[in-house]
Amino acid sequence: FIETDLANFSITSLTHAVRMRVRIFLIGSIRLIRTNRIFSTHSRWEPVTGRRKRAAEPDSFKAKLREMQHFFGLEESGDVDPQTVAAMRRARCGLSDVEPFRRTMRWTNRTLTYRISRLGSKLTAAQVRTAFRQAWKLWAQAVPLKFRRQRRSDADIVISFNNKDHEDGSPFDGEGGILAHAFFPGPGIGGDVHFDDEEAWTTTNAKGCNLLAVAVHEFGHALGLPHSSDPGAIMFPAYNFGLHNVLQLKISLDRLPPKTPDKCDPMLSFDAVTGMQQELVFFKDRFIWRVHPSFEQIGITLITSLWPDLPAHIDAAYENTNTNSMLVFKGEAFIAQRHHKYNGIVLHGYPRNISEFGFPSTVKSIDAALYFRETRLIDFFIGGECWRHEKLNKILLTVILPSVYIFL
Repeated sequence: FIETDLANFSITSLTHAVRMRVRIFLIGSIRLIRTNRIFSTHSRWEPVTGRRKRAAEPDSFKAKLREMQHFFGLEESGDVDPQTVAAMRRARCGLSDVEPFRRTMRWTNRTLTYRISRLGSKLTAAQVRTAFRQAWKLWAQAVPLKFRRQRRSDADIVISFNNKDHEDGSPFDGEGGILAHAFFPGPGIGGDVHFDDEEAWTTTNAKGCNLLAVAVHEFGHALGLPHSSDPGAIMFPAYNFGLHNVLQLKISLDRLPPKTPDKCDPMLSFDAVTGMQQELVFFKDRFIWRVHPSFEQIGITLITSLWPDLPAHIDAAYENTNTNSMLVFKGEAFIAQRHHKYNGIVLHGYPRNISEFGFPSTVKSIDAALYFRETRLIDFFIGGECWRHEKLNKILLTVILPSVYIFL
């Protein structure tokens, strides 16, 4: 069923869309160990006996690095530049970026059983079981399968929390880095899912590794899905614990593949525009254009290459130059990110609800936002109205759209 039923499915959120494209690229993967040194290039994981790794040859290093950069939507320079290092440092799945498997991986039965053989040390048994039950429920909405937990040892899928070397050929690396890995469908270890017990697991939006988000991704591998190169996808190799609430994920059908926006398209529009230090940043789908006064060329790159926690299709953004941060809005949620040399850092306590600005419950999203440094006023545009927020007095006023804003 993987080829016929899942090829066009995607994961979406009630707050924003998250695409999951099932595409197979026969390239390898380059990973970074915790000392931030590239140490392996691998391109194969056999589902029954574990992974077989092969060492990277010096002559192919740059070629493999370019393949990795292509997969992550980075400039294919073949050099270990800051953006490449930032992509490598993200918490990720232990499976290769793309698996060149030889045959179709799928289950033959329509009801799959799973067993939790070893609970972790960070969460209670009830929290773990609830997260896994929710993850399987999401997949049950998308695929013609049923999932049932059992206690017997002959379950199709065995789930466990493990430390370091756990005798499957793929040892964990401690906190950070690789959070989990899974095996494609098959007998024996096939379909099994392993989580690193040393991670800071959580079942909320608090700082840490959200177990539900990781479980949905790894269970996709247990069903036979490879990684996706779409950074907004649930099957993207680097996990996204950002603006969206994973508890609200649902499966829906989406047949349109992601496309790079054409800057020459006369119908091109942008999701949001904001200043960022000396640059002007245009957001469109999962991409950004960066315009700098000192450079003639306008660069386009993936949002996640600069801000790993930001989703695609945002509603609005503005830079608070007084705090050197950027606020990003999507639906009823917003986050604040502190500027960093290469990556934005999400501030503690986010995401938050836009009701904190004083909006009534009828306002579910905003269209645009402007921040004025001198007066610390924030203008929010919603439909044909402009709502002005006085930051110092924390007052929100409804303002009739002034003529100066008619061009918007």
